[in-house]
Amino acid sequence: MNKDQVKGVGEQVKGKINEVVGKATDNPGKELKGDLQQGAGKVQKTYGDAKEDAKDEAKRNNP
Repeated sequence: MNKDQVKGVGEQVKGKINEVVGKATDNPGKELKGDLQQGAGKVQKTYGDAKEDAKDEAKRNNP
């Protein structure tokens, strides 16, 4: 697991917390912030996944 994967999951968790707090407090701005954080976290995690896949593929092709 690389740092992009870890940071991406962290952003998703923070985003979910903000979303839930926004819903509970009837604060659409905080809810939207949470949605955006979750989206950004997914993108960063996907990028990290792709980096790991490329690294694994390079190891398989160059033993």
